[in-house]
Amino acid sequence: MLNESVVWAVNAGGDAFVSVDGIAYAADEGFTDGATRQISAEIKATHNPTLYKSERRGTQFSYAHELPDGTYNLTLRFAENIVNNAGERTFSVQVEDEERITELDVRNIAGATNTAYDVTVPNVVVADGEINIVFSGVVGEAILSALTITQPHDEGAWELFWFDEFDYTGAPDATKWNFEIQAPGWVNNELQRYTDREENVRVQDGVLIIEGRKDNYLGSEYSSGRIHSQNKGDLLYGRVEVRAKLPAGRGTWPAIWMMPTDYTGYGTGWPDSGEIDIMEHVGYDEGQVHATTHNKAYYWVNGMQRKGSVLMPDVTQAFHTYAVEWDEERMDFYIDDVHYFTYINDHRGWESWPFDKSFYVILNLAIGGNWGGAAGVDPDIWPRHMEVDYVRMYKR
Repeated sequence: MLNESVVWAVNAGGDAFVSVDGIAYAADEGFTDGATRQISAEIKATHNPTLYKSERRGTQFSYAHELPDGTYNLTLRFAENIVNNAGERTFSVQVEDEERITELDVRNIAGATNTAYDVTVPNVVVADGEINIVFSGVVGEAILSALTITQPHDEGAWELFWFDEFDYTGAPDATKWNFEIQAPGWVNNELQRYTDREENVRVQDGVLIIEGRKDNYLGSEYSSGRIHSQNKGDLLYGRVEVRAKLPAGRGTWPAIWMMPTDYTGYGTGWPDSGEIDIMEHVGYDEGQVHATTHNKAYYWVNGMQRKGSVLMPDVTQAFHTYAVEWDEERMDFYIDDVHYFTYINDHRGWESWPFDKSFYVILNLAIGGNWGGAAGVDPDIWPRHMEVDYVRMYKR
């Protein structure tokens, strides 16, 4: 539905550069203060490692650029090259006199040094003909590898071909959804037991409710729900769009994602045949939404995982639309039609592009686990809900 026009892109501390997705980055310009540094190490988890080979750094520095008044999306790109531990460098980012990122710890979020991390600040309002971005060190110096400023534009209509508006009451429509029933520890060391009980999954008041509970069901401390559309709603290329409100609280880990209809299409183990994560959110880092692709060439085990993040502070208070648009060459990920992550087909074979087969949608609320429980699980917040207003699949 929407794509984006790049209105300014800068390679901080570096030369002009054209990325694999066609964005033309200007040589470093528009800055005040700070120093530059070149990086010799290999940068992982990006299609564009050259873009992270230079940086601007300092206790405080800024960028400014003339723009027509309007609303823009700002994507900032980082790679920590010096510090080895979380907490050794944190900094804030102020955009148009408003602090939009507080105490950012790139090393902690990226999970390793020399690993790309991109985050999008949406809905930046410019009212004075110029955008101003200020980076301020909290612990150590602030850093920046590159920035991109975009505006959305209409790219034409899609044709709706599969949907569930949840305009009924009771169990999810059995012609569209399957239940996943699994014991705790099935994946990712998660704590919940997935059930098909109404207490965990139900349609009520026009929304699907997936409820995580602390109820000692069948001897398991926590229970929750996971449903999927395998062989009932499958898609090869198009747009998947889900409008949802996420649960708050430490230990919650909701996800909207896709897996291959044929799990053994390429190999027999994960992630050979791919995984598409449209939305993940962990409760201890409220307001930061993540999109990720997994495949044999690029995933977290080898440190090459491709992902993007966007800051949306009210995801647990309001409904937002999470989407992926997918064709033979790329995937673009959105929140409320704000584009914040792209994965490119590098034409190196199925190991990096197993995404030429059909996938289905999964909706779930995990509790704890390797990521969701990294800061522990608050035992006093339950029950917690993910609410889904609709799921829609489109084709051109």
